[in-house]
Amino acid sequence: MIETTDELDLAALDELRSAHDQIRQQIARQIVGQDEVIDQMLMAVFARGHCILEGVPGLAKTLMVHSLAESLSLEFSRIQFTPDLMPSDITGTEVLYEDRSTGARELRFVQGPIFSNLILADEINRTPPKTQAALLEAMQERQVTAGGHRHVLPDPFFVLATQNPIEQEGTYPLPEAQLDRFLFKIFITYPKPEEERRIYRVTTGASEPEITPMLTGARISALQKLVRRVPVSDHCIDYAMDLVRATRGPEHGGPAYIGEWVTWGAGPRAGQSLILAAKARAALSGRPSVSVEDIRHVAPAVLRHRIVINYNAQALGETTDTIVKKLLNDVPVRKGAADAAVAEVFRS
Repeated sequence: MIETTDELDLAALDELRSAHDQIRQQIARQIVGQDEVIDQMLMAVFARGHCILEGVPGLAKTLMVHSLAESLSLEFSRIQFTPDLMPSDITGTEVLYEDRSTGARELRFVQGPIFSNLILADEINRTPPKTQAALLEAMQERQVTAGGHRHVLPDPFFVLATQNPIEQEGTYPLPEAQLDRFLFKIFITYPKPEEERRIYRVTTGASEPEITPMLTGARISALQKLVRRVPVSDHCIDYAMDLVRATRGPEHGGPAYIGEWVTWGAGPRAGQSLILAAKARAALSGRPSVSVEDIRHVAPAVLRHRIVINYNAQALGETTDTIVKKLLNDVPVRKGAADAAVAEVFRS
């Protein structure tokens, strides 16, 4: 079975590919290197997903998110998560107003910083579970509840959270249910020598490069719908399903070492995320269909935070990334129709 659509706009697909190239050029004015990280962030944006960025201090995580917001002409809010941060500090609160002319009083909801298009949740693991739960509702339902009333968040809405892998004292690890709401977990590593040399030169000069917005919020929402319409064959869906089910152990068709190393495997939301991320990657590349290679490319960022390993794996030096790499080598691609069979589905 092959997905079909009616008169998908090839011009819009070409626009998305062109916008992707232009956005990368704009971000490169302030961010040196990190091309793969930027690509993954853009995939998440157009797949309508959230990201968690993990890296040591000084790798420009905050600047990267801010540059992305500027290039997309989105309203941006940075929330610094601390142990004393309360849910109302991010969602907003009801305030009593008094009309001086009549003396009448009423409660009015004052919106918090969560009411923006792009949220930087800086050091998200430093706030207690109560505040994390308020953020979870915003991420999943795209709304906040205050005083018994629901308040819809602006569209588009993304959360890009950061956390520091080094210092864990005084932190509150994110629950698995919340980690599962993030489309990607992205690792930010140290720059290469030539990139680091350029960072020193660019950031210590007198000029401050400016970023030109490429897309409006309304256009981003329209292109998100285009990404959803990118066709994917049953052949690719079967591969994504086999990969996800393999993380659960031999009883679900996975290899024996998964049963020895993994406590909990990925759930169905991981499969949904694989497909959506693969669609976004194909669309950003200007390709009108998803391939198995798209799924394989996004698999580490989609699965690494959805697999819980045990002490046996840790003792052997295994990580979620090494286990996903083994699965990509060991899970076979089912025989089926060639991915090229859906290449002509996009037509005007």
